[in-house]
Amino acid sequence: MTDTGSVHRPAQRLTAGGSESLDEIVAEEVAVALVYNGISHAVMMATPCDLEDFARGFSLTERIVEKPSEIYDIEVEDVAVPSGRGIEVRLKIAAQRMAGLQERRRSLAGRTGCGLCGVDSLDAALRPVPVSQATGVVSRVAIERAMASLPGLQRINKLNGATHAAGWATADGTLVAVREDVGRHNALDKLGGALAVSGAAKPGGFVVVTSRCSYEMVQKAAALGALAIAAVSAPTSLAIETAEQAGIALVAFVRDGRLTVYAHAERIVS
Repeated sequence: MTDTGSVHRPAQRLTAGGSESLDEIVAEEVAVALVYNGISHAVMMATPCDLEDFARGFSLTERIVEKPSEIYDIEVEDVAVPSGRGIEVRLKIAAQRMAGLQERRRSLAGRTGCGLCGVDSLDAALRPVPVSQATGVVSRVAIERAMASLPGLQRINKLNGATHAAGWATADGTLVAVREDVGRHNALDKLGGALAVSGAAKPGGFVVVTSRCSYEMVQKAAALGALAIAAVSAPTSLAIETAEQAGIALVAFVRDGRLTVYAHAERIVS
């Protein structure tokens, strides 16, 4: 495991003029198990950095715990698996929350870019949406400023070109936290975990992401108390419906000096 989220791998570039040996930098992708009070709950494919943030954010946005103080300890440990290696992130959480987790009997088997794999019922997949407590408006200029600043803060993507990012912006578009991962949901969970520690998620802030916007992304942003979520790519229909229910503005296609608002347009001002 490296703190860059990248590894070197040999490759061959083939062109009409012949072949060339390369030493390529590629994104790390590792199976990460989230283990609560000794019981494995979720296995996700993730970039193996900022994993404490990931575990903390996942626990909060999935409502396994209600507040950061219900997580007593987090340990990250490499483990040997038949196919190579994996990582266990072991959390100790409040007994009351662990009892609730066991009652849900949810088992996730995550894949890159997938936030619902392994959910065992429709009720579990389409659970009630948390309503964002954020109030106020955000300007188009602030959204464009935050999105324009995001690439410069993608430390891992600069090396491997393969990771998504999620950032938290203040009302004026200043990014105060950014996290990256090969999975867009993981990046947002890592951001949530970082914000829980730093307390930087002040009222009036919003989330920017370098991906399309799905139902789960909106749900997680609402759980963080975001006023809006802004994506560089398209939203899904369920993402729009979820944003409407959650009271969060959904902005997409933020690029080339334009953006499109799909939900709660009254919260976006020129």
